Amino acid sequence: QVQLVESGGGLVQPGGSLRLSCAASGSIFRINAMAWYRQAPGKQRELVARISSGGRTNYADSVKGRFTISRDGAKNTVHLQMNSLKPEDTAVYSCNCNAVSSGYIESVYWGQGTQVTVSS
Repeated sequence: QVQLVESGGGLVQPGGSLRLSCAASGSIFRINAMAWYRQAPGKQRELVARISSGGRTNYADSVKGRFTISRDGAKNTVHLQMNSLKPEDTAVYSCNCNAVSSGYIESVYWGQGTQVTVSS
């Protein structure tokens, strides 16, 4: 199976920055795409940013121009650079991975999530 471990969350003031990281490990044959989702209390989980194996990226309209997703292939790690953070960005951020295991089974994997709080 594939395991995802997130890091980088925390408390930051409005206008500040955070960089989230997600490292994938386990019996990975190929990673098709990795993404960041977020969910705030009382709200539906939403896609924040996604990057494909070919490097194509997608962003939620609410974070375009402020967030940047990137991938470190050597470490099977995805990063989310978050700048100009707003209180509305407060949520639990979870890493998502579409991967093919060493057993050639394509599955979706989730990290445990990391809290991001933007507050004065």
